[in-house]
Amino acid sequence: MKKLILSIDQGTTSSRSILFDLKGKKIFSSQYEFRQIFPNLGWVEHNPEEIWKVTLRTIKEAIKKSKRLKTKIISIGITNQRETTILWDKNTGKPVYNAIVWQDRRTNKICSNLKKRKLENLFRRKTGLFIDPYFSATKVKWILDNISISKKLLKNKQLMFGTIDTFLIWRLTNKKNHLTDATNASRTMMYNINSNKWDDEILKKLNIPKSILPKVKNSADNFGITSKKIIGEEIPINAVLGDQQAAAVGQACFDRGSVKSTYGTGAFAIINTGNKKILSKNKLLTTICYRLNNKNTYALEGSIFIAGAGVQWLRDKIKLINNAYETEKIAKSKLNNDGVYIVPAFTGLGAPYWSAESKGLITGLTRNTDWKNLVRAIIESVAYQSYDLFDAMKKDGSRPKIIKVDGGMVANKWFAQFLSDILNTKVLRPVIQETTALGAAFFAGYQAGEFKSLNEIKNKWKKDAIFVPKINKKLRNNLLKGWQQAIRKTLA
Repeated sequence: MKKLILSIDQGTTSSRSILFDLKGKKIFSSQYEFRQIFPNLGWVEHNPEEIWKVTLRTIKEAIKKSKRLKTKIISIGITNQRETTILWDKNTGKPVYNAIVWQDRRTNKICSNLKKRKLENLFRRKTGLFIDPYFSATKVKWILDNISISKKLLKNKQLMFGTIDTFLIWRLTNKKNHLTDATNASRTMMYNINSNKWDDEILKKLNIPKSILPKVKNSADNFGITSKKIIGEEIPINAVLGDQQAAAVGQACFDRGSVKSTYGTGAFAIINTGNKKILSKNKLLTTICYRLNNKNTYALEGSIFIAGAGVQWLRDKIKLINNAYETEKIAKSKLNNDGVYIVPAFTGLGAPYWSAESKGLITGLTRNTDWKNLVRAIIESVAYQSYDLFDAMKKDGSRPKIIKVDGGMVANKWFAQFLSDILNTKVLRPVIQETTALGAAFFAGYQAGEFKSLNEIKNKWKKDAIFVPKINKKLRNNLLKGWQQAIRKTLA
């Protein structure tokens, strides 16, 4: 009977379940979107029950398909939107509030107060992160401070916290296991990446009780067995990784200095720094790339909050396009950008600016500007923001010669070429572009003993296309000059 691995990929806008064979080939995929909730300016929420419902639906469809194919699912890997925060009742399983999404900026004031108390260096040294609303810690604090039922549950020792992976594991194992992995823990701003423990000093400063936090495991580990009652099957959960770290694994970035950049809802570049933690002097994050056998492999990461979300904005909010695929044709149809730039600071600016207060900006409009300029400007903005990230990496002493890319946006060949032009670097696109799901599947297979080494996984990576810089140097410099001007205006 052919063996398959089920990868659960719980993202920011949709949940997917993908079946992979042991060669890393995609056999089946089920995917459903869920609602984005915006209760106030700068607030972003998800309904945890809706996430659970659509995720469960995709899992059941994948299991049904595997039965039809007469195959056996031997292992499950989970990858998830990171930093998104849920608190729930241990007895009923009911969330006390909606999931507060990584993009949410409501805890700006809490972060400002922590910075005023001169705590940034302490947090940075211990967690590798900057104090920012992006991370889970201040979201947890906000719920504890503002949602009265959480106080009551806490008093009765009934309150649990988890990022999305933890919430899914808890439900899939029918309330048995309250667990997370090191990559997700390293994005909460409560986890000490030096000692590999929840940090007591930080928890005290935030007034967050340790009792609500999950146990932290390796990225490939035993996370329990799914309940027959819940999904109809007992399958071991063998891997958990935050989505960006999972993409690094799916892109086989196991060597020190190897880089991947994912273009999904946001865009995230990760460079493997091996067993060495590098504290960036240029506002990049120090994070855990993965943990195997209780040993951390570290990474430097740059986070762009708005990439594919900008395309979503074009489609859903200002209704210039019907779907993302149209953007390639539209961008191509313009000979140049006509000096029009959009800085999509819709949820503030991430690395290397970390400006939570910034708002989006359109600049360079003339009588000649049309709607196509705006579409192209959104696509271009992602390449410019990537340039800023890689420039920061360069200043930190890391200059990649090749960048492996993935995510929904890189299906757009025009964008992939423009990215290569602006970065002045070779850009490699893999055959399997669902690298996030693939990374979770690879580590699940590794833990299940199907892959003997990281090298074996590396050999399964295959190239689909390569993009090399073709742009005129003067034009590139002018484009970047225009972008830098737009950034200065935004920050002002």
